[in-house]
Amino acid sequence: MGKRRHNKQPFTQLSKKQKKHLKEFGEEHPFHDVVHERPERTEILELAASPEHSDAEPGDPEEVEDEEPEQKTAYQKLLSTLSQAVSKDQSEESTDEEEEEEEEEELVDEGKFPIHLFSLGTGKANMLNNVLLLTAGDSDGVEDEEEEEEPEDAGEALTQAVGEEEKEAGDEEFIDEQHESQFCLETSFMGEAGQEDPEHTDEPDNKDMFSQHLDSELSEEDVQKITSGSKTKTPITWPKVGALLCTSPLERFGTVGSQKDTNLPVFHKLLEASLKNINQTLSTKAQAEEVSPLQLEMLALMGTYKDVYYPEACPLKRGPQVRSAYCLHVLNHVLKANSWVLAHNAQLRERKSQAEADTEPQDEPRDQGLTRPKVLILVPFRGGALHIVQRLISLLETKGKKVGVSNKKRFKDEFGENPDDKPPNLQRPEDYHAIFSGNVDDHFRIGVSIIRSSIRLYSPFYSSDIIIASPLGLRTVLGADGEKKRDFDFLSSIEMLVVDQTDVFLMQNWEHVLHVMKHMNLQPLDSHGVDFSRVRMWNLNNWAKHYRQTLLFSSIQDPQINNIFTKHCANYRGQISTKNIPKTGSICQVLVQLPHVFQMFSSDSFMDHDARFQFFIDKVLPQYRDSVMSHTLIYIPSYFDYIRLRNHMKKEDMNFASLCEYSSKSEVSRNRHFFLKGDKQFLLFTERFHFYKRYTVKGIQNLIFYGLPSYPHFYSEVCNMLAAGGQGEEASWTCTALYSRYDAHKLAAITGAQRAGQMLHSNKTVHLFITGGEDKDS
Repeated sequence: MGKRRHNKQPFTQLSKKQKKHLKEFGEEHPFHDVVHERPERTEILELAASPEHSDAEPGDPEEVEDEEPEQKTAYQKLLSTLSQAVSKDQSEESTDEEEEEEEEEELVDEGKFPIHLFSLGTGKANMLNNVLLLTAGDSDGVEDEEEEEEPEDAGEALTQAVGEEEKEAGDEEFIDEQHESQFCLETSFMGEAGQEDPEHTDEPDNKDMFSQHLDSELSEEDVQKITSGSKTKTPITWPKVGALLCTSPLERFGTVGSQKDTNLPVFHKLLEASLKNINQTLSTKAQAEEVSPLQLEMLALMGTYKDVYYPEACPLKRGPQVRSAYCLHVLNHVLKANSWVLAHNAQLRERKSQAEADTEPQDEPRDQGLTRPKVLILVPFRGGALHIVQRLISLLETKGKKVGVSNKKRFKDEFGENPDDKPPNLQRPEDYHAIFSGNVDDHFRIGVSIIRSSIRLYSPFYSSDIIIASPLGLRTVLGADGEKKRDFDFLSSIEMLVVDQTDVFLMQNWEHVLHVMKHMNLQPLDSHGVDFSRVRMWNLNNWAKHYRQTLLFSSIQDPQINNIFTKHCANYRGQISTKNIPKTGSICQVLVQLPHVFQMFSSDSFMDHDARFQFFIDKVLPQYRDSVMSHTLIYIPSYFDYIRLRNHMKKEDMNFASLCEYSSKSEVSRNRHFFLKGDKQFLLFTERFHFYKRYTVKGIQNLIFYGLPSYPHFYSEVCNMLAAGGQGEEASWTCTALYSRYDAHKLAAITGAQRAGQMLHSNKTVHLFITGGEDKDS
């Protein structure tokens, strides 16, 4: 690797490890080089393939490639700083030489070469090709190239640098540090140029539910009553939302009244005209739609600052309307909270300027949390985050007034849809296009700060008012127990949690949602520069979870979503949930003539997978093992049940194929073909595969629902696939569905509430429905 210095140690003075390295590689390890005092320019080179371009000895067994000097990168800058530290630490290295030799010997035994040669992961290996880090001489004519000596922690520093660059390349995470002072609450004041009139925001209206909610003081007895779980329940019906169930842990805060008796929330001055333009971004026409009655009722319910659960936000029509409504509610909350802080900043500055020596000190207003983030919005895809930010901007743009948005172009590039990624002429249902329109990346997070009528995107979390993220994007930041690098303090003072498209999270990874919920409103581990004299007392008492409003929006009823609402939400003002009963089920949308056999099995809990599996292999599967019952598709909602059933079929040596969300395109095509031709008797079909692909499987003659679908329209879609294959006689088609008493919501959505009630309370365990003609049940 170049000529050695004249003052290097003779061969007889080398250690055993040094001799071993010299024998194997024909040179001393670069750790033991004596580095020149003058720092040298660092370059990243690749070894040359030809001998004339290589510094290796002729006897060196290693083959090297042509060196291609690359452009100056972060690694070069990092090594240039490390080279300066080498000269300072050179004396210390001599005393720690034995420790270094032991560490290097371990690395050599493991086949690793510290610092100068290292292997990266598959993603980075293609980029760097196992680069060799060398130090080149000055351009003044230094003839001998000498390797630069690295300190002990250089490998760790390089690994960290590689990790940071990988993170930037993979996540493309960008933090806006440029506009920090402009959007800082501590240094901003009310009444400055460009700000709203302080007369309107000096103190919140006592009739405003925003101030009533945050200013209410709880006692220890109130907190104990909330945590005990005792609640009063009151049913009520509104015209558009439908049947509501109101629960109140504290009687003095009451329940919600009728729709006529419930007023809309008091809007911030900047949003007074936004109610008329709430659907501005929803309409493609020149004139936006007017605010709908559903949106007015949702705004009235959210304005009570009770937790709201609305499971009828379908992605086609009601979902976009609900999203516009909660965006207005979120923006109203943030603007009021920030205006309150800015007004108090101006008051405190005025007090200090007029303060006299004999003036008694006054208590500072308590208007803040332990951290600045107030709202957390969880959405499954980047496209949803793009729509939310667009709505926030459009709500602030009133009367032709443009809103200053920092990093807007970068945001559109990262969260917008790439036209090349969208497959042409995709024949899918309308709800599929509504869910998967736009950017469908599920790993993202972005901070948004709002001051006056200006919006800052990509703000650091601790300088943000709103955090928009996916559960996976937050999970990578929150970390897990035992991890060194983790942070969840920014969730300590969240006053409003919005979980949009909650049903889609069931199709992703529900554990990420539960992980986020477990880290909500915990006491922070660091102060993060907060002024404790202005922190609300209920934040200091660790009661923030009782003041947090949670808004859950979904298109289906599901026990796991209900569990979030009942177990992880403890709002002292109570909860409001929609309890509409489906009159007609999705079985009415089945177009083929088909007998539907619903078999009930006994189960001890919702999560009792053993009872379902045992009932299936003992009672159902033996009926279909005969070769006559070919072309049988088994629909499995849970991936874990799919794995269990697949392993059982492999053990029993059954003739089957499978389609799951992890199947490759070649596997999907091959298994669909085998099933159509009858080469495979069974086809295991997971619900997530149908959710993400919506392929039409041809050749089905017998259909088994291992569990009822989470989405009721999936039942009719899968049943209608029988008509697509043209296999067999229509009279020979069969359909069997398994259910337990814990599947009441799913059963009611498929068969209708009245029939579901009869089936659950009947002494019979088998019920028959026939579609394609007159409905019959027994």
